[in-house]
Amino acid sequence: MEPILSKQEIDDLLSAIRNGRVSTDIEDDGVVSNYTIDYTNIDLFKMSKRQTAEQRVPNFDIILDAYAQNYAISLTNLLQRTFAITRNSIEFSPFQEFLLSKDDLGSIGVLNFSNLKTGALVIFDPSLSFSLIEIMLGASIELDSLKLSRKLTTIELNVIKYVMSQCCGDLDRAFKPIINQETTLLKVENNQRLVSITEPESEVLIGYFTVTVGETSGEMIMAFPLSTLEPVREPLKDLLSVKTSAQNLWHDTLQREACEIYTQIIAQSGVINLTVGDVARLQPGDIIDLDYDPNSPLRVLVEGQLKFFAEPGTHNGKKAIALTGVYS
Repeated sequence: MEPILSKQEIDDLLSAIRNGRVSTDIEDDGVVSNYTIDYTNIDLFKMSKRQTAEQRVPNFDIILDAYAQNYAISLTNLLQRTFAITRNSIEFSPFQEFLLSKDDLGSIGVLNFSNLKTGALVIFDPSLSFSLIEIMLGASIELDSLKLSRKLTTIELNVIKYVMSQCCGDLDRAFKPIINQETTLLKVENNQRLVSITEPESEVLIGYFTVTVGETSGEMIMAFPLSTLEPVREPLKDLLSVKTSAQNLWHDTLQREACEIYTQIIAQSGVINLTVGDVARLQPGDIIDLDYDPNSPLRVLVEGQLKFFAEPGTHNGKKAIALTGVYS
């Protein structure tokens, strides 16, 4: 029985045809022009790995770069040391193969996304983990960082958890142009067998970063299952379009800033017209009759325009109004 291709393998084959790596020009004798392809020898997984990150998850490097910039600023403000974070590369790998690629990954944080299917991993290698712990415990900037060949203890993981949790808000800000979400740090582990976020054979997108503080540097890794990024694949494609860029830069900004503008509200009981002469002759004790029915609601004006109706009263010993309706 001939093997049946999986959905991913079919997608990879179609992508290869579209990109011209597999020809579809067949001559009358059934032989592909110039050469014959033995489809039984095509390794679709290797073919998919040769695809660049831009082809598989377009523009995701922009999200990772924004996250790196945001997180560097957060670490600088939090620890009062100058941090720099640089993205080095983006790769793809089966999840289990990635976890087993190193004997000690250092400290591994499991992230949960509120609006995406599965979570992600943020990993500090041992060098970075121990350096951050030393800084948080008040080590002098002039001392060389420790290079310990052991796993982090439970207490050290709890210390690093605070620094690692700061990346959640920075990741949310990086994702904001395409999706609103709330990221939380579920736990921090030092054993890669305890951080399963997807099936062992499922592919993950891996971003590698270099974190530098002073003369010390270490590696930070972000791992996203492709199933996590599937819902944002189309928004990512439009991330750099004129329409999306204009909307993100102006619409959201104007909407946010408009809510912070102060406005004048007046609770109006009545209106009367007087001549300038009448006003000039007013004296203390004079009574001005208003054209106002005490039993009718007050008129509430917003920037001079009638917007609500209200009833007068008191609240916590102060005069107040209770809105009773909206002027339409």
